[in-house]
Amino acid sequence: MKQLVFILNGPNLNMLGKREPGIYGGDTLEDIEALCRAEAEALGVDIEFRQSNHEGDLVEWVQEAGGRKALVLINPAAYTHTSIALHDALRAAAVTVVEVHISNIHAREPFRHHSYVSSLAKGVICGFGIEGYAMGLRALVKSAQAQ
Repeated sequence: MKQLVFILNGPNLNMLGKREPGIYGGDTLEDIEALCRAEAEALGVDIEFRQSNHEGDLVEWVQEAGGRKALVLINPAAYTHTSIALHDALRAAAVTVVEVHISNIHAREPFRHHSYVSSLAKGVICGFGIEGYAMGLRALVKSAQAQ
């Protein structure tokens, strides 16, 4: 059976391609999904690709990932900086997680410099555009294989 990876996307990422292209580029969430599906195929893993603007959905998906022994690649978007609930869900689910961001959150507004996810993540990739998803997926799978 193939390793399963949940690729979870937080609020407003459904607006990629339209929202602040100077920060996020012109790629859409559908472009990211296609990139991830191609990378997953090359790595020999299955993915569940999801996006929600609702914190509770992300919490439930993290819990589901834990129950299904899946790895988690997550771009929590704005919930990165605000969601203790997401932090607690990741901790409780005991999943291996990599955090990814399209922009370099450390080069942006000061409130974006803190992440409630980073302390639980195997690693954090930010600032490389949508390629960060492929980088994160490769790192996540390699890390899991090494365990």
